[in-house]
Amino acid sequence: MIKGTELLVKALKEEGVDTLFAYPGGQAVDIFDALYGEEDIDVILPRHEQALIHAADGYARSTGKVGVCLVTSGPGATNLVTGIATANYDSVPLVCITGQVPLGLMGNDAFQEVDIVGITNSISKYSVTVRRREDLGRIIKEAFYIARTGKPGPVVIDIPKDIQVAMGSEEYPSEVNIRGYKPNESVHVGQIKKAVAALKKAKKPLFLVGGGVNISGANESMKKLVEITGAPIITTIMGKGAVPTDHPLYLGNIGIHGSYAANHAVSECDVLFSIGTRFNDRITGKISEFAKNAKIIHIDIDSASISKNIVVDIPVVADAKLAIDTILEFAAPLNISQWVNTALEWKEKYPITMKKYDGLTPEKVINYINENFDKPIVTTDVGQNQLWTTQYIKLEGNRQLLTSGGLGTMGYGFPAAIGAQLGNPDKTVIAISGDGGMQMNIQELATAVVYELPLILVVFNNGYLGNVRQWQELFYNKRYSSTCLKYRKGCDRQCGLCGTPDEKCMTYVPDFVKLAESYEAQGIRVFNEEEMAAAFEKAKQHKNGPTLIEFIIEREANVSPMVPTGKTLADMIMDC
Repeated sequence: MIKGTELLVKALKEEGVDTLFAYPGGQAVDIFDALYGEEDIDVILPRHEQALIHAADGYARSTGKVGVCLVTSGPGATNLVTGIATANYDSVPLVCITGQVPLGLMGNDAFQEVDIVGITNSISKYSVTVRRREDLGRIIKEAFYIARTGKPGPVVIDIPKDIQVAMGSEEYPSEVNIRGYKPNESVHVGQIKKAVAALKKAKKPLFLVGGGVNISGANESMKKLVEITGAPIITTIMGKGAVPTDHPLYLGNIGIHGSYAANHAVSECDVLFSIGTRFNDRITGKISEFAKNAKIIHIDIDSASISKNIVVDIPVVADAKLAIDTILEFAAPLNISQWVNTALEWKEKYPITMKKYDGLTPEKVINYINENFDKPIVTTDVGQNQLWTTQYIKLEGNRQLLTSGGLGTMGYGFPAAIGAQLGNPDKTVIAISGDGGMQMNIQELATAVVYELPLILVVFNNGYLGNVRQWQELFYNKRYSSTCLKYRKGCDRQCGLCGTPDEKCMTYVPDFVKLAESYEAQGIRVFNEEEMAAAFEKAKQHKNGPTLIEFIIEREANVSPMVPTGKTLADMIMDC
């Protein structure tokens, strides 16, 4: 007979958990006591629960393992909510363990009591409160199985304090049998044959690949399929890296900030062969005009995603890798040279570039990373920094680019990099953020310092919440409402009314270099391209802690191209 907490620790070890992102509290203190002195599990203490779950997320995405986090009840649990939703949108396998008040106090508004299961039901793959000690082992086993199988996602296990300390069996199940949850592990060959037949008849076929291909590890198979058929390929932001970005048949990202070639290829193709994407509004533009000339094939592991936003002609419910490997049995070269040449001419004629801006640009910084780092893991925050990164970063495989694609969570990039570095100690991890997003979890500089993580933190500082400011410039007559991060009460002109940033603007707060140094991290500020190489080299040499490099960029630099809301993918503003 052992305590529930002891069974939990045993379960974590049997599930292969070597890293646990955890923050203590009253209703979880018994679990932490059981972890005391544990040598097989590294317990990582971030400085905020939201950062903690983003770190577990980054660990999971970069390693392919289940990320695990542990917090107390009440605010500890609710601080996980944004991270749970982030992981749910992007199909990241997490097991989130929350402490809870004793069963007898639940529902009585006890101190630090919240119904975290009720709160997270709609944003998790599964959430459950353990109400009997004899169910604890089974529920933990099921949680890991549910998180990693089928369409991966976050699972919440809420464990009341009396269940934690209750004595019970030390047996941990070796098998799972959940009634009503049977992940699809096959592919309908008949539907695959229909899809291949449509592909062979196509004059203008196009592969559209989403994050499902990266999640399933189907990169090599996808590359082989592209090369056998000779059809061009485009990706969503989450699908980038499904084939090497320098592949001759790769046209770029689709969507609101996609490439001209990718967006126009969708508008012109006659067969759109999509794999592992939800067809969300960020990639479709005006739905009624999306790929209106094409027969649409859609492969996705989640049947609910098929024909949800875009009605498709040939649905296939299957894991991406299993489906692609089956397609390869029937695939053949296509006679489509004229179509391919047209698409590649678009790519050459309309490249994505920031050459209209003088001086230091995000394009130059990211290109330096491309040329001087060998297959780094790159995380991003959300905003212009994310969009520039997904436009310019070069990838050769999955698990290299970690970003919040579905929920668009500011504050994600830095803690995700911490998780990625802990899971991949021998790899270079670079976090790219804006000055706004970096401040949302900047307290994690302490975490990176105390665990001696050699992260490189790239901060693009334009003094604005740049993505919203760009919309305000283009569609709101430069009414910069609440987006200027240089604003102070003492400004001569009210924030948002000037629309003309200049040398009169107030000094930026905080001083990122001094702030980094106050955490005992290395801080560097770069004003021009000539200083860039030295800054990155200095960061490379700093191996026992993080380096924050602040790049001062053009204040009103925009992300181009851009598709305005409600417009079709063909209605691109090429030079914002």
